[in-house]
Amino acid sequence: MKIVETSIPDVKIIEPKVFGDERGFFLETFRDDWFKENVADVTFIQDNHSKSSHGILRGLHYQMETTQGKLVRVTSGEVYDVAVDMRKTSPTYGQHIGVVLSGDNKRQLWVPEGFAHGFYVMSGTAEFVYKCTDYYAPQHEVSLLWNDPALNIQWPLVDDIKPSVSAKDEVGLFFKDAPSF
Repeated sequence: MKIVETSIPDVKIIEPKVFGDERGFFLETFRDDWFKENVADVTFIQDNHSKSSHGILRGLHYQMETTQGKLVRVTSGEVYDVAVDMRKTSPTYGQHIGVVLSGDNKRQLWVPEGFAHGFYVMSGTAEFVYKCTDYYAPQHEVSLLWNDPALNIQWPLVDDIKPSVSAKDEVGLFFKDAPSF
């Protein structure tokens, strides 16, 4: 596996080695000892899998208690994945990383604790899987407004058509009003 550094040092893109031929492919998606040595010394305790249709935007979410680091990847389709630094003492506080993850490029994104996270589905459908360092706790979840001008996230919307978001995400908090770590 290869690590690609981002403009936020704690957020990492991971590119696996893919072995393939006319029969298909094989790749290692996670190895605990390698991840702890090269990316972050964390333990994953929950795996999640979602399927979404084109134009769906999920996020930007984070938990103030039982904070979660996430190792995310797409097994089918294509998404624009975003992580926003919510750590008030960080030099990159309020900045974000956006990266295309797809079943074809097989990239993964490490989103540490202290970041809001979300994604927008660019393909007809996308299957999104991720490992978490703590359990989902909806009572501690915060949703940032996906289109807050202060964040200036350049979502790759088709024809600038508003994405489909959940009721919770529709009324997300502005960055300036959101709790931080």
